[in-house]
Amino acid sequence: MDTRTSPHRARIAKTQEALARLGLVALLVPSSDPHLSEYLPERWQGRQWLSGFSGSMGTLVVARDKAALFADSRYWVQAEAELAGSGIALVKIPTGTATHHVDWLAREARAGDTVAVDGDVLGLAAAQQLRAALERVGATLRTDLDVLAEVWPDRPALPAAPVYEHRAPMAPLARAAKLAQLREAMAKHGATHHLISTVDDVAWALNLRGSDVTYNPVFLAHLLIAPGGATLFVGGGKIDATLQATLARDGVTLLPYAEAGVALAALPADAKLLLDPKRVTLGLRERAKATVVEAINPSTLLKSRKSEAEAAHIREAMRQDGAAMCEFYAWFEAALGRERITELTIDEQLSAARAKRPGFVGLSFSTIAGFNANGAMPHYRATPESHAVIEGDGLLLIDSGGQYLGGTTDITRVWPIGTVSEAQKRDYTLVLKGTMALSRARFPRGTLSPMLDTLARAPLWEQNLDYGHGTGHGVGYFLNVHEGPQTTSKALPDAHMAMEPGMITSI
Repeated sequence: MDTRTSPHRARIAKTQEALARLGLVALLVPSSDPHLSEYLPERWQGRQWLSGFSGSMGTLVVARDKAALFADSRYWVQAEAELAGSGIALVKIPTGTATHHVDWLAREARAGDTVAVDGDVLGLAAAQQLRAALERVGATLRTDLDVLAEVWPDRPALPAAPVYEHRAPMAPLARAAKLAQLREAMAKHGATHHLISTVDDVAWALNLRGSDVTYNPVFLAHLLIAPGGATLFVGGGKIDATLQATLARDGVTLLPYAEAGVALAALPADAKLLLDPKRVTLGLRERAKATVVEAINPSTLLKSRKSEAEAAHIREAMRQDGAAMCEFYAWFEAALGRERITELTIDEQLSAARAKRPGFVGLSFSTIAGFNANGAMPHYRATPESHAVIEGDGLLLIDSGGQYLGGTTDITRVWPIGTVSEAQKRDYTLVLKGTMALSRARFPRGTLSPMLDTLARAPLWEQNLDYGHGTGHGVGYFLNVHEGPQTTSKALPDAHMAMEPGMITSI
C-alpha cells in the first residue's frame, strides 16, 4: 500500500463504520462550506482530509462498501496520483457538469435506504435535485448530520483573522450607497429582507476584506439586510471597536456567526425574504420561516459590473502586475541555462517580484508553473516532492495572479524553451488565433457569455482539436479571482450570464 495515502484508506474505513452505526448507506462530501465557496477554509476541507485529493473541485461519496471521487478532466491526472492507495475510485465526468454523483447515488440506493449530507454545506438547488433523485427510488436524504464531526478528531477551528475596511479611493462606492442599491433591488422583487451568504458578496456590500480563505481577501460571515438596517453575523473578535463604530454609523450591527439561522427563524410573519437558491445552503433555507422570494443575489450582478473608477484602479493594478512579470522574465531569461531552475523556483521568483509592487496584498491563487506534461494539467501545482526542472526542450506554462488593493489579476503565458516540436507550434498558434478572435470580438450588449466560447475554440475545432476546461471567467475587484455570473465556457447559458459593460473577464 502507498504509505503516503494509507491514512486516507483508514479514514474512509472509519467513516464507513460511522455509516453503519448511524443507519446510513452513503455519505456525500461536497467541496463546499456554509457559504458555498470555491476555496475553502481548512475546517471544511473534509473531502481532502478523507480522500487525499487536493483539487479545488470534486465530490466524494462514501458508501458502506466503496468510495468514489467525481472529478472533471481538469483534475484527472492529479486525482489518479493523489488517490493512489486510498481505495477510492475515480469517476471521470465531463467538464462543466456537477451532477453525476446524483445519478450514481440514485443507482446505488434502494427503497428504504438513507443517504446523508451536511445540509449546512450543501446548496439549496443541489439539495433539491439530490432529494428528488433519491425519492424516485424510494430512498431518503438526511441533512441534519455532520458525520465528519464524528470521524475527524483534530478538525481545524474557525479562522480568527481580523476583518479590515477597504477604504476610498480604492473602494469608490460607499457602503451606505451599496446598501441602498441592494434595498432598491430587493424592492423590485417585493422583498423586505435579504440574506447574503456568499463571502465575496458580503465583503463587496460592506467594503470589508479579510484573510479567512487562502488567496481570497474575504472573511466568513452572513449578512441580513432589513428595511431599516443590516446585521452582520461574524466571529467574535474579528472586528475591532473602531470598525464596529464605523459600521454602526451605516446601520450595520454585529451578531455572532452561529446566530444567522436563529435570526432567519425569528423574522416577522409578514416578512418576504430574498434568497438566491444557488448561493445559499439548504440548512439556512430550512431555518427561514418567512415567505421566500427566489432570485439571484443582486450583489452578484452589481459587483460584476465594475465602475469607471474601479476600472481605472484595475488598470493600474495590471500595470503593476505587468511590471512584476517583466522583472521576473528578465531574471528568467538571464538565469535559464546558467543556473538550476525548477517549477518551484519560478513560483518563488515571481511571488517575490509581485511583493515589491505598490498595493500588493497577496497572490490571487496558487501559481501554476508547469513544464511540458505538467503544463497540460489546468490546476497543476508543483510541490517539494514532485516538480520538474526547466531544462531541455518544451513548453513552459505559467498561470499566476495577484491581489492588489485596486484589483485582482490573473495572467497566463506559455514560453518555448529550447526547440519546440511542429505539433507544439501548431497548437500554440491555434490557441493564439482563438485568443485573438475573442479579444477582438464585437457583439451586442446582453450576449450570453457562453455563446462567445466558440470564437476561441473555432480554430482548434477546424483541426479536430479542443480543450477540456473553460476559456475564461469573471474576475473580482480585490476579491475572488473567479467571479460570476459570466463565464466563457461550454456551460449552459442562462439569462444572468449576459455580458454587460464593466465586466472584467479573462481569456
